[in-house]
Amino acid sequence: MRWMFEMEVIVMMRFTLPRDMYYGKGALEELKNIKGDKAVLVLGGGSMKRFGFVDKALGYLKEAGIETKLFENVEADPSVETVMKGAKFMREFQPDWIISMGGGSPIDAAKAMWVFYEYPDTTFDEIIQPFSFPTLRKKAKFIAIPSTSGTATEVTAFSVITDYSTGVKYPLADFNITPDIAIVDPELAETMPAKLTAHTGMDALTHAIEAYVSDMHSPFTDPLAIKAIQMIFKYLPDSYQGDKDAREQMHYAQCLAGQAFSNALLGITHSMAHKTGAAFSTGHIPHGCANAIYLPYVIRFNAKNAKARYADIARSAGIEGDDNQCVDILCDKIRDYNAKFDIPKTLQEYGIQEEEFKNKVGHIAELAVEDACTGSNPRPVTPAEMEKLLTCTYYGKTVDF
Repeated sequence: MRWMFEMEVIVMMRFTLPRDMYYGKGALEELKNIKGDKAVLVLGGGSMKRFGFVDKALGYLKEAGIETKLFENVEADPSVETVMKGAKFMREFQPDWIISMGGGSPIDAAKAMWVFYEYPDTTFDEIIQPFSFPTLRKKAKFIAIPSTSGTATEVTAFSVITDYSTGVKYPLADFNITPDIAIVDPELAETMPAKLTAHTGMDALTHAIEAYVSDMHSPFTDPLAIKAIQMIFKYLPDSYQGDKDAREQMHYAQCLAGQAFSNALLGITHSMAHKTGAAFSTGHIPHGCANAIYLPYVIRFNAKNAKARYADIARSAGIEGDDNQCVDILCDKIRDYNAKFDIPKTLQEYGIQEEEFKNKVGHIAELAVEDACTGSNPRPVTPAEMEKLLTCTYYGKTVDF
């Protein structure tokens, strides 16, 4: 007699966060308790200096007995060149801590610098493939201190670096670059201007929504994503108006969203934003702004496969109705938020020239399909479908395919 056994396929998953997260007003003071000899503090354009946070950090590090050098002026959407320059700076100083304070750009840049500091012979092309990094922490550990409430790079395994020679943003992904310590001090976020508050807030909303519908979502990531969505819908409008209590809650909400998407991954809203951000001659599209524009269109596209998940999101935000109604109202709600924050409805309204868009959309679509975030999108997408979707976002057409 022949016996047939149905074998269960067991797939092991992973959930990774920083070892320690310190949060609350004044959490920056935790720097005085770290143990080490040398640190490089990686900074952006100067706001952290202007508001006194760099002096505070240096004071705490001095109290800890740590010699610190500054690497400053990391640009928005950091370049490969900046990363290599910072890595060289680190190799000359040999820090055992890499600390970055500011928005997503300096922290993302510092994560990439970390790789080339420890492995100077590694090339950028070698780490573009997701989860292909060499083992880090041979020389240094990493502390991330965010000043904006959106990217959540302080708790994620991601870093976005731009190759300006091609106009392409590369989302680098590896659990090795998850920071060892995240310091989430809302006092740093109180200084954000309104437009940055809106863009980073909508970026955080996109993180949470894409994590919840991702093919890689899990019982560990779902609660984080849903709680983040609820908090963002509740607090972002007041945060945009400068309310300090709302700013604090948004700082925590974006961190929850980051914990979710770092482990559940993202989707094609981010793929599109990565590949259009630096693609047009009319200027850079801020990442959070691009996500905000694309998100309602992507929800329509993905609802063919993930309608029930989007309906869950809508109901968690107090929306009532059947699944179809919930998806419709969720898209309307996101568009209403965009309108409140002066975010354009379309790429055309943003100012992208029509002729240039038509000339480039086919190539951009191919790059977006190849983006690291596309693989976990709940609905597969072809280059032709991506081109149609991008065209809808340009003209404001309904996604009905």
